[in-house]
Amino acid sequence: MLDQQAVDAEEERLRELATALPDLQRQQYFQQLKRELRDPDTYAALNWCFLAGLHHFYLGQWQRGLFNLLVFMAGLALLFSPWPWWGLLFIVLISVAELWALFRSQIIIQHWNNQIMRRLLQEYSSAE
Repeated sequence: MLDQQAVDAEEERLRELATALPDLQRQQYFQQLKRELRDPDTYAALNWCFLAGLHHFYLGQWQRGLFNLLVFMAGLALLFSPWPWWGLLFIVLISVAELWALFRSQIIIQHWNNQIMRRLLQEYSSAE
């Protein structure tokens, strides 16, 4: 489980490391970081509007997104079958599981962006 204080401290530490980079590398780092960072509001909107897992695709988590989408679609298909309760159960289960991500979208994306910052810092630090 993600801890807000730990994620905040990690972000601050990464920002300090970024400012210590030489000028040219720092400029390149921030340009690439700007392209790769994810927006928590977009993530939350994709989750809210489409509980089918589209927010996982936004982060490049294709397998998890496909799993959620398939479970959701199976639930929809089962709603119109002789077993509609199974369809309802599938939809409710996937929706409840994804509500956690909806309400924690800020910290999830902050942690995701910290991972991007860490990876880029490693790339630019090793290039020195």
